[in-house]
Amino acid sequence: MLDEALKGEIQAAYRRVLEAQGLTPRYGQRLMIAEIARTLSAIEADDAGKRLSDEHVCVLEAGTGTGKTLAYLLAALPVAKARGKRLVIATATVALQEQVLHQDLPSLKAHSGLDFAYALAKGRGRYLCVARLEQALDGVTGNPTLSLFEQSLVQEAGDGFKALVTEMAEAYGSGRWEGDRESWPEAVPDTDWRRLTIDHRQCTNRRCGHFAACAFFRARRDLESADIIVANHDLVLADLSLGGGVVLPPPGDCIYIFDEGHHLPDKALNHFTHRVGVAGALRWLGSLKKSLTELNQALAVQPALARLLATLPETVGALEPRLGEAFALGHQLAGCPQGLGEDEESRQHRFAMGRVPEALRDHAATLLVGFAELARTLESMSDILRESLDPDKHTGLAREQAEAWLPLVALLHGRALEAHALWQAYAAQDEGGEAPQARWLMLERISGEPELTFAASPVSAAPTLAKTLWGGCYGAVVTSATLTALGRFERLQERAGLANRYRYQRLPSPFDYSRAVLSVPREACDPADRDGHERAIVDFVESLGEDEAVLVLFSSRAQLRAVEKALSPACRQRVLAQDRLPKRELIERHRGRVDEGEGSIIFGLASFAEGIDLPGDYLTHVVITRLPFAVPDDPVGATLAEWIESQGGNPFMRISVPDASIKLVQACGRLIRKEADRGRITLLDRRVLTRRYGRALLDALPPFVREIDGG
Repeated sequence: MLDEALKGEIQAAYRRVLEAQGLTPRYGQRLMIAEIARTLSAIEADDAGKRLSDEHVCVLEAGTGTGKTLAYLLAALPVAKARGKRLVIATATVALQEQVLHQDLPSLKAHSGLDFAYALAKGRGRYLCVARLEQALDGVTGNPTLSLFEQSLVQEAGDGFKALVTEMAEAYGSGRWEGDRESWPEAVPDTDWRRLTIDHRQCTNRRCGHFAACAFFRARRDLESADIIVANHDLVLADLSLGGGVVLPPPGDCIYIFDEGHHLPDKALNHFTHRVGVAGALRWLGSLKKSLTELNQALAVQPALARLLATLPETVGALEPRLGEAFALGHQLAGCPQGLGEDEESRQHRFAMGRVPEALRDHAATLLVGFAELARTLESMSDILRESLDPDKHTGLAREQAEAWLPLVALLHGRALEAHALWQAYAAQDEGGEAPQARWLMLERISGEPELTFAASPVSAAPTLAKTLWGGCYGAVVTSATLTALGRFERLQERAGLANRYRYQRLPSPFDYSRAVLSVPREACDPADRDGHERAIVDFVESLGEDEAVLVLFSSRAQLRAVEKALSPACRQRVLAQDRLPKRELIERHRGRVDEGEGSIIFGLASFAEGIDLPGDYLTHVVITRLPFAVPDDPVGATLAEWIESQGGNPFMRISVPDASIKLVQACGRLIRKEADRGRITLLDRRVLTRRYGRALLDALPPFVREIDGG
């Protein structure tokens, strides 16, 4: 139960915020505050603060205009502070993260009367490494092999690199720059930034001579005193994959808020996907082989390192031909033993039901052994190099040598681990009765050179999320404007590993959807007739009013271009196509035209169906050219569909239709962004009227006024 003191604190803070900003309470927002406060305050814990109860998660669908951010901050912060827990706000997009950090939290602090500190958490790779900056500033690495390593493992940095590091060193040293990539005034090319940052394996933490000045650890110190930590889904997942409590506080000490929560399952799957390019692996193994002479000169003075180094020629020598055989075998399995044809840019080959041929599985098992051996050797070398940086440890190796070589050894250790994980996935046989792993090959040309990439991924992140995230955290809230599919939470539960016992609620929208019309006009036709469908879109766009502000959503770039090309010159003048302009510039031009009283038509792809905010007169008509069914070339989705079918299920009704429902709701959600907005949504796909799933898709939409032409 929510105790009276906490309840009073939340209500008083809410009242102060509303009064200070001249706002009226929203019904959905009040419900959301109550639901979150009830769920989190009901969590039972032992004397040490460890959670005992298992109804600690609430999942809330709250449409645009509910005021989600204020609701979850007001409800969760007092509970978190009372329980001695940290509030971690995780967003899926940078735009929302910046809004929470620069608008919502300062406003809450100014008006609510609640006392709290907050900080932004970012991964180590977003921060400058002072040791690497100093290395780059000197213009030499102090070791010719590291120069060779940088040329072969990291592409050559741009011409302005020296000027960049000089400017960065001055800005960081004077305190004008905090050392993170995002706050540097200009975009830093990836090739340059990679030379200035490191990952957790390369970092020596407190043993580093620059620890006191380290940008990452300075930011970490701010996190230690923060009541609210703003992060993103990827950072939370990365921290969990490292065991939790590495960048963020331990999960058991956290209450997580996952805003834009519908992205979480896909983000999680990306973290569990393994990819290894064979040519790339051969390059870094070649780099290691070339470095062996220098490695021995520098490190073999230490007996344990000498023994480890002595094993490397044989290990690398055995792996190289096996990788060469995997390259040939992969091409053969993909049906192009001679490589890609002249006109072919890439080719993907997916193994049906994730089953790889026995020859490849056996080959993977030999590669697995080789990379396991290499990873063990490099890990042992990294451990000795780290110990050599500790003044209390006497390993027999000079600190300078250890400091110079640790980045290379640690990076190669990470590469070996990734290769080991990939070949482990290929060598394993999936257990009967459980969903298989997806496994596939990708053939492509990278900088003109052929590459064959082996890839593997679980088809669902649910088991891992259920165990490490929901099972490990103190409490959690998952929220978004679109969490239900066909009006139900089952699809999200299935994908995100959310248990039935958690609390689920759809909150009422503050919008009057009768101000918008949903139209399926006579021109709508079945996209199976590609030419007819294309002509229907062209005719419809030509018929739009000259002063309309329109977003036309396409499911394929090819169709977008074909329609644009087929328009009359006068109509084409009004079109702003997504693939012709950067997103920000396109939106600015569109707004500018509307401000001038002109009509403007945006042609957008799937990414424009979510996250585009054009309120009022900036968008009065959304045209959806076809139902947003996923393109069936995703190897993970295709493998899952095969498995569901093998179990007697219907993958189209279980996956495709629910996922299309979510995307359709998101697309329609572009229109009504404020309470006074009005307009029209036109659907040019007749299947919504002729197929049995059509009514379910329509029924899941908000209660727009409908104009359905069944002709």
